[in-house]
Amino acid sequence: MSSQSQSVTILGTGSYAPTNIVTNDDLAKIVDTSDEWIRTRRGIGERHFADECESTSDMACIAADRAIEAAGIQRSEIDLIIVATMTPDMPFPSTACLVQSKLGLPNVTTFDMQAACSGFVYALSVANSMLLSGNFKKALIIGAEKMSGILDFEDRTTCVLFGDGAGAAILTVETTTEKVGILGALCGADGSNPSLLQQPGGGSAMPASPESIAGRQHFLKMNGKEIFKSAVRVMGQASTDIIEQQGYTPEDLNLVIPHQANMRIIESLAKRLNIPMEKFHNNLDRYGNTSAASVPIALDEAYRAGRIQSGDLILLVAFGAGLTWASTLIKWQ
Repeated sequence: MSSQSQSVTILGTGSYAPTNIVTNDDLAKIVDTSDEWIRTRRGIGERHFADECESTSDMACIAADRAIEAAGIQRSEIDLIIVATMTPDMPFPSTACLVQSKLGLPNVTTFDMQAACSGFVYALSVANSMLLSGNFKKALIIGAEKMSGILDFEDRTTCVLFGDGAGAAILTVETTTEKVGILGALCGADGSNPSLLQQPGGGSAMPASPESIAGRQHFLKMNGKEIFKSAVRVMGQASTDIIEQQGYTPEDLNLVIPHQANMRIIESLAKRLNIPMEKFHNNLDRYGNTSAASVPIALDEAYRAGRIQSGDLILLVAFGAGLTWASTLIKWQ
């Protein structure tokens, strides 16, 4: 007789991108760049920018409703909401609280997760543990970002890289006779060099002032060369570690959904894992880097395109400012 165990599975996914599509040629009109430069160095062709009146929580709610519909549940069944974002509507209250209110869900455990681009995978790990504790039954996990709000459109090296959007997943805990769903997760960080990727102004270390505004300190700052080297290393290590931890090999993977930051990083990861690019789901060319939203948007897109089937072994892996990194292995059910 097979023994029973508790497994956290994904019931449904959803995503949203603003209708305003900004091409490389559009950006070339305001900064010194070109479509050829961006495509060859980053792999990006276009991205979505939210309207001025469209907030991170607005995008999060649309993605959430699409995930709820896909899961076939009622909003009222959700008892845990985690929103991964580094572009919250405001410093406080949390964007998750705003999402909770907009969805009409009172008395739900709700908080934000700030791990930059690794945020959604971090949130999956946290939600997995909280559901397995027995205190929660269904979780809504969202990655949502309005990156256009913190981009410096006088810095051609960064403003061309990012886009806006949101992705969501509904998780539940089930009693199963085999290990399915989230098999395991690894999260890590190295905060020794925050200047590699940061937004210096706006916090307690540098409150908003005429000087910080004049110095453009409230925009994203990045050392692209060093971030690239760190990303290649930590993405590869986080991937091999979780695969080995769960007793698999890279050849066992059916699909890899990496953080969508740079096509060269993704190609380096494929080479390190020694698996073909055909096993990767990439949408960087159409969305750019949407930070914490990139993995859930790609996950939803891959599932709706039929690239994920029951029984498939899926690797999610991401890295971000901090530096943070995270990976999780999912046996799809």
